[in-house]
Amino acid sequence: MVHKKAGALALGAALLLSTSALAQEKRTLTYNADYDPIPLAAMEALIADFEAANPDIDVVLNNFDHEGYKTAIRNFLTADAPDLANWYAGNRMAPFVNAGQFMDVSDVWEANGLSDSLASAKASMTIDGKQWGIPYTYYQWGIYYNRDAYAAAGVDLPADGMTYDQFVANCEKFAAAGIDCLTTGTKALWPGAGIFDYMSLRTNGYEWHMDLTAGKVEWTDQKVRDVFAQWARIQPFITKNHAAIDWQDAAALLVQGKAANYVMGNFAVGVFKEGGMTNDNLGFMVFPEITPGIPRAEEAPTDTIHIPAGAKNVDDAKKFLAFMASPEAQTKWNAAQGQLPVNKNASVNTEDPFLVAGFQMLSTAEGGIAQFFDRDAPAEMAKAGMEGFQEFMVKPENLDAILERLEKVRQRVYQ
Repeated sequence: MVHKKAGALALGAALLLSTSALAQEKRTLTYNADYDPIPLAAMEALIADFEAANPDIDVVLNNFDHEGYKTAIRNFLTADAPDLANWYAGNRMAPFVNAGQFMDVSDVWEANGLSDSLASAKASMTIDGKQWGIPYTYYQWGIYYNRDAYAAAGVDLPADGMTYDQFVANCEKFAAAGIDCLTTGTKALWPGAGIFDYMSLRTNGYEWHMDLTAGKVEWTDQKVRDVFAQWARIQPFITKNHAAIDWQDAAALLVQGKAANYVMGNFAVGVFKEGGMTNDNLGFMVFPEITPGIPRAEEAPTDTIHIPAGAKNVDDAKKFLAFMASPEAQTKWNAAQGQLPVNKNASVNTEDPFLVAGFQMLSTAEGGIAQFFDRDAPAEMAKAGMEGFQEFMVKPENLDAILERLEKVRQRVYQ
């Protein structure tokens, strides 16, 4: 008995040593993120897939709440950098890139053919000709419309290739029928930025719009005035009390047929349907062309993963980025989240016509992907800009004063 017990103890010790050796052989990959519960569960499932395919890697996910993360990232990138960190595309990543706190991952893009499969988001991930992270999810903005309101006003349903001139002409018909051509709720300011971004992208194009939000264009410039001149054409047909209502209140106007169109993000579809709309009377269209020939750019806030410059396990971090860029990983994560994969070879829920339409629209956006005004512009500029947009929709005659005010903010913010 004694010998057997000693043998069992020896075996146990050997197993412990073996397990300990395995644990020591595993490489740790630290990942700082800011997921809500549903996307967190989706990411944990993907991490399990990654670890199964890479049994020598242990991914440690440190999850923060959204607001806390905005402060935390500025601290941990400087003091104790993880191997991976969540952030956003476009001008939101520029300060970290310019400060040398995000790593150039152009080699990951090249090795995995991402310039093709992630083409729609490449411009928003590129600074100085290099790529600085991986985009893995986005969601479309565009115009949601009520088919019943179109029928009530005797207006033909939007067709592919509808021009802005046609859209404005329809607004006249909706007004005659007592229906708001366009609704929005700007009490919280940001919905007005969605309209501005599309006016800007369609009037002057993606590169110019990015220069504007980066502070390279004066707000008193004629091209800015051109954007507002196009906006002025539909200003009389926007819900009059928009500054006093939230975006959900405006959604109710669309649901009730009191408004025909709404420039909004895809997250609003759930609200429209909770109000009683169905796929039969809720439609979606691409924001119409304004200046002919400008490559079509779209509004699609994009979430990204980056490798901090201070990362300790760079090789495995690049392996994880390649994994997250894959069509399989993006299909799985976005199916759980109800959003859109950036990889054009991924799949979307074919039973959701709005996701299908959004995926098609974004995957073919040759002009680029904008992030949304309050992501593309610094916080102070974004706030002043959105206040100006709201004021313009209420009092378009104040345009000169609004633009002069925004130009003063630009000069201060981008010093």
